[in-house]
Amino acid sequence: MGSLTVFFQLAGAVALLLFGLRLVRDGMTDAFGVKLKTALGLGTRTGPRAFLSGLIATLGLQSSTATALMTASFVERGMIRARMAQIALLGANVGTALTALIVSAGIEAIAPGLLFVGYVLARQPRASMSGSGRALIGIGLMLISLTLLSVATEPLRNAPAMAAFLAMLDDAWPVAMLFAAGLAVICSSSLAAVLLILTLGVGPGLTIVLVLGANLGGAVPPVLATLRSSVAARRLTVGNLVVRAIGCLAVLPLAGPAGEAIGMLPFPRTDLAVEAHLLFNIALAATIWPFTGLVTRLVARMLPIEDLPDDMAPQWLDESALETPPLALAGASREALAIGDAIERMLNQTRDAFQSNDPAPLAEVAAQEKRVDRRQHQVKSYLSRLGREASEEDKRRSITILDYVINLEHIGDIIDRNLAPEVRKKIGLGLWFSDEGYAELDRMFLMTQENLRMAQTVFMTRDRDLARRLMEAKIDIRNVERQSAQRHLIRLREGREESHDTSSLHLDMLRDLKRINAHVVAVAHPILDEEGLLVESRLREG
Repeated sequence: MGSLTVFFQLAGAVALLLFGLRLVRDGMTDAFGVKLKTALGLGTRTGPRAFLSGLIATLGLQSSTATALMTASFVERGMIRARMAQIALLGANVGTALTALIVSAGIEAIAPGLLFVGYVLARQPRASMSGSGRALIGIGLMLISLTLLSVATEPLRNAPAMAAFLAMLDDAWPVAMLFAAGLAVICSSSLAAVLLILTLGVGPGLTIVLVLGANLGGAVPPVLATLRSSVAARRLTVGNLVVRAIGCLAVLPLAGPAGEAIGMLPFPRTDLAVEAHLLFNIALAATIWPFTGLVTRLVARMLPIEDLPDDMAPQWLDESALETPPLALAGASREALAIGDAIERMLNQTRDAFQSNDPAPLAEVAAQEKRVDRRQHQVKSYLSRLGREASEEDKRRSITILDYVINLEHIGDIIDRNLAPEVRKKIGLGLWFSDEGYAELDRMFLMTQENLRMAQTVFMTRDRDLARRLMEAKIDIRNVERQSAQRHLIRLREGREESHDTSSLHLDMLRDLKRINAHVVAVAHPILDEEGLLVESRLREG
């Protein structure tokens, strides 16, 4: 009975720790998700910035797995180069180690205050405030869980059976490392595994081995999560696993001396497990960084890219389903999403050309635009032949689909006829934006891409809260466009030569990206209108 009580205490403490981590991640995503994604996407032009972006994103999300999946989605869409993405994950690994150090620094006494402040903030209507509140509640619960873990493991530390089990692990370090890796996989978090290890009170050598296992296991969940993603995304997560595996195998034979050496370092003591976790990831980042290009090439050979189908013909417009309106509308909706994916690819190719100063990616844009036009006409023709059995709700849904594909077609026109030629002009004339102007335009590109992905989700789910968030993103875009135009004019007054040469180009690209966002956000209008959350006019009364 006593053993069962200890088990439930330990399981409950671990569950509370994981729940706290989840609250922090979800809260920070709701409060600052777009900003974190923007920072991660914009911060990968150089190695140091990529490393810092991965570190900051992980400190915010409290999860290197979340950062890895976010980065993988950017790589999948061609928004981040593979080598920069690997460096970002090195920063993410250091970020999760810093989180462990902060959480275990003996600040459990502030947990009640964090819970109180978090509760007050979580009740606020603004997403940034409520998300921050949930994150603070999560941190408070994590601190409480550490106290519970310490109490729950105390009987285990004194139990003969546990002593024998740990002695067995101490005599078989490879088994111990795999055991800790399994814990990290089960918890889906190397942070949770390390915090559990620090409560065991084992010797220095075994502590190092268990920390190595936690690091190895922490790289597995992103690999599992991207099994059905594109090859580009899988290459990133597999590469991260390869890097950690190399580091663990290299350090494993030196675990004993490493544990003793860390114990003699002259800095304030917290716990050997979290200190080893941090030092391992810092050393791994410093060692692997110069070879990240080699790692990406190695993983590319391990996972060769598959041939992609070039046929852009409609896949979901089944003529036999027209007499069953719900089936026909479902197929038309899936076709609309496929058109949205093609638009996203056009935008990605244009941004890639803008970043690399290479016109090659623009060659695909014109061909994609013709395909988008053809598929948009096919969707309109298909829905016009919807069966007579269609209800009023079915007719409203068909109009929503038509509006969406028409807006997507307009976006394609803007990219093909305006944005791509502007980028081609920049490259052909050898024009260079100022560093500030380039960063502002690239930020607008990234925000537009994120808003397009959000619009795809809103179109399928008709989620009211997400639709409201998309409308708020339109305001952010308008503010960013206005501020960038103002800063550009200031640079012109200062006599910046590069700003003078690219003046009309800068303002035209800002305008076109703003227009694209206006079409993107239109998907939210009917949803919010049905809820009575839109007004007829933006004019003030009186």
